[in-house]
Order: sequence, then structure tokens, then C-alpha cells
Amino acid sequence: MLRRAARNAFASFVGFGRGIYLLPLDITFKTVGLRYGWLRAMFILTPPVLLRGIGQLRAERAAWRAARNVPAYRDLLHTSGVDVAGLFPLGILGRLPETDKSSYVDRYPMLERCVGGVVPYPGTTIDESSGSTGTPYNWIRGRREREVAHRNIGFFARYAFGSAPLVTLNAFSMGAWAAGMNMSLGMTRHGIVKSIGPDIDKILSTLAYLGPTYRFLISGYPPFLKHLLDEGDRRGFPLGDYELHALVGGEGMTEELRDLLLERFVSVYSGYGATDIEIGMAGESPVSIALRRLARARPDVRAALFGTDPRLPMVFQYNPLIHHLEVNADGEVICTVSRLDLLAPRIRYNVHDSGGIVDFATVRRILRDVGCDLDRIGEAPEVHGPRGPLPWARPIPLPFLWIHGRRDATISVMGANIYPEDFEAVLYGDPGVGPRMHSFMISVVDDEHGTPRPAVAMELTDLDGVDDAWRASAAERLRDGLRALNIDYRSSFDEFPAAMLPIVSTFAQGTGPFAGDARRIKQRRIG
Repeated sequence: MLRRAARNAFASFVGFGRGIYLLPLDITFKTVGLRYGWLRAMFILTPPVLLRGIGQLRAERAAWRAARNVPAYRDLLHTSGVDVAGLFPLGILGRLPETDKSSYVDRYPMLERCVGGVVPYPGTTIDESSGSTGTPYNWIRGRREREVAHRNIGFFARYAFGSAPLVTLNAFSMGAWAAGMNMSLGMTRHGIVKSIGPDIDKILSTLAYLGPTYRFLISGYPPFLKHLLDEGDRRGFPLGDYELHALVGGEGMTEELRDLLLERFVSVYSGYGATDIEIGMAGESPVSIALRRLARARPDVRAALFGTDPRLPMVFQYNPLIHHLEVNADGEVICTVSRLDLLAPRIRYNVHDSGGIVDFATVRRILRDVGCDLDRIGEAPEVHGPRGPLPWARPIPLPFLWIHGRRDATISVMGANIYPEDFEAVLYGDPGVGPRMHSFMISVVDDEHGTPRPAVAMELTDLDGVDDAWRASAAERLRDGLRALNIDYRSSFDEFPAAMLPIVSTFAQGTGPFAGDARRIKQRRIG
């Protein structure tokens, strides 16, 4: 009896029992979060272990609230054998099941996944995901959660691109998709915005109209920005006269593609998110980019930071106060959004991205053990771009998140799992292929002897000189690049060399397997 009374009193004290905020902390965070300088100072001055501890407490409160107030989540816990009435707020996350599209979203209607089973009509929007997994989904969001997301986008841009005046040309697909509209609304807090969509003609005409006296930020999917540069060069547009920055997202990006973009862009940053959760879960920073590029050049750094996975992951930093991240036994990142302003709470949600998390102090120690200074790795020649050192800023001691990508996004040949990122890194790094490549798609194809082999279809902007000899040479360079990059491929090649030589096919833009890409938001990588 006394123990139950003590538990109830504690729950009431911290605000769980009445479903209200942890008032002192929440008021502080809300106030600090209104100003970029205040928020940045808090991240620098607050011990990281304290930030993560408070973030976990907030995530547990969000989960406890969802268990009582969200009809679908309450039913999911009941069918999973979780006693909702017996849940105590602290330590709750370890007792709750993971959620994802199949186990949660597909099972329950949209309104049942909202707090109280209802939504306010004014200020509420519905985003649609791109359907890259095969089926587009709809995601409902309220005014408050969108305002917070837009402010975070603006803060990220301030940190990445500085406080000087900025004109954003938003080339993300516009309409019901989350990235386009939210990017425009977020960037209005940081400067002038023109929402164009992925229209190369309009982007170049806008650049010509405004002239090179402005600083420009062009946002969009990574391959599209390469297409923009290629088309600008083809037309003789004076891109070199402009100060261009890039903010990309929606899919992964190799450092080889970043190198191509950095030939014209001063800086290129990527954001990480999922329409299922939020578009701004994490973002690249100068130090996270430097870490990744250092790991690309030094196998010892790569192994120490990311383990034995043959892929080079994307590396981000994230705010543990609003996104509580875990890694499950399968190496997949799970997110709980700890804010209480979500209409449809996301509790231990799994988008099935494989990756990991590590705190800032641990990364500092790992680098020190291999002879590197985390605060000065931007000076290392290995992390420089094609035009020299990349923009640098004082590192903020937020935890790092690394993402390899979706676990099922592979082809398998002779026991070797080969990822689109492997092909992308080699193809964009090939001077005979990268400058003319518009897109590519990988698959497994039986050759004339019935042997399954890796295959890549290349969509090229220029077919001059592309013949059987060109394709054979490209296949050999791709084979050598994959051997150097992918341990699985190298092992299988040693056993089955004839089966591991890629089959290369080439197509003009918009033809063959790429004929329908004009209607797609994102490019398909696996055929």
C-alpha cells in the first residue's frame, strides 16, 4: 500500500499522472528553443549525459501518455500482452513493443492513432510519403508540431550556412509530400524562399534573373542537384559566378557524389528523417561530414567508429531532447518522439533503417586513440573537398547517429549482399561514368549460361562513344571498385569470378527501365 502510494505521488509530482508537462524543464526547453543562440548555448553548456537522461525521461512520459490516450496504441499494447493499467512511467520503454507500418499503421485507421481518437480540423495537414517502399502512406500533423519542425529546419540552416542573407530555391517535389512544403515554410525563417520544385529550367532562369550578387541555397534530392549542374554546364550557364550552397535529403548520398557537387557548391549538407516520423530527425554538421570523410580514407577510423559493415554510413547529429533513439538487436534504429504536441504519437517506431548511435565523448575518445583531434579534423587533408577545406564550425557536443539505409535494400549474388550505395560510390567516382550518369538501377540477371550475375542499368545523359567496348571497360572498373569496397563481393569474387563480373547496360534519358521516372519523386535503385 505504501509503495503504491509513493509511486502514485511521484508520478503526480513529475506530471505523468495528470498527463501534463514536466513543467520546469518543459518551460525551460520551450523558452530556450525560441532562439537559435539560446538553443546552441544550451547544447554546448549542458553535459551530454544530462541531455540524454532528460530526453529518455521525456520519451517515457510520451509513451505513458500514448498508452492511455491513443486508442490504437492502447489496443496494440493490450494485444501484445502489456498491462496498460499497471505501467509505471519510469523505465517504461523497455516493456513496450516496437511499432512500424505493418504492425501498427496498417492495422489501425488514422484517427485511432491520434490522441483521443480525434483531431482538430483548423491547422491540421496530411502529408503523403513518396511510396518508395511500394505504397504511399498518409501522415497527419497538427499546427504545433509543424511549427516546431519548421523552426528546427531554420535553426539547422542557420548553423550550417551561417547568418548572412540567403535565397533558398526549393527543388524538392511540391504538393502533398512532406519535404517540399515543410522545407519552404522552415526556410522562410531564414531568408527569401522560392518554391520551384524539381524544375531545372525555372531554377536556372531564377538564378539568371536574380544574378550572382546573392547567396543561394538550393534544396532537393541529391541526384537532382547533380542533374542541375550537368544541365547548367551543357547550356553554358555561368554557375561558377554564383555562391551556391546545397541542402539535400530524401535519400542517402555517397561522398563521391558530394565530391561532384562540391565542384560547384560551396557546401553540401544532408538532413535525415522519415515521413513516418519527422523530416528533421537529424542533420549533418561540419564535424559529422568530416568524420565520414575521414572514415572513408582511413580503414582504422571506419572500423573503430562503425564496425565491420562494408558500407560507409551517413553520419548525422541529433537532438536527444526531442528524439529518443535506440538500436535494436537487429541493428535497426528505433525512434520515440518525446514531444507532446504530436497528433499521432510515434512510440518506439522502426522505419527499418540499419545504423547506430554514439555519444560525442565516445567519438572524441575513439579518434584520440587513432591519433586524431575531433575539434580539428576539418583540417585533415583526407576530409577536404575538390576545392580545398570544407566549411568548418565549432563542433556541438550532440550525439551522433549513423545510418546505413534500409536493411532489405540489397541484391544478393553468390552469397554476397551488394547495396545501391556500393554501386553509387564506384559509379560516381569513375571519371568515365560519373559526369554523364543521370541514374542507375541494379538487379540480378542470368547471363547466356544461366548464371546469376549482378547487373546495372545506367541512364546516361550522353551516349557518344558508348558501345560494347565502353560497357565492357565500365564493367571491369565497376568490378574492381566493388572488390575494393565490399567485403562480401570480394569474397564471392575470389570463389566465383565469372559470376561476379557485372553486366552493364546503357540507356538514353527517359528510356528503357527509366521511362517512368519522370513521374517519380525518388529514383528507383533496385529493379
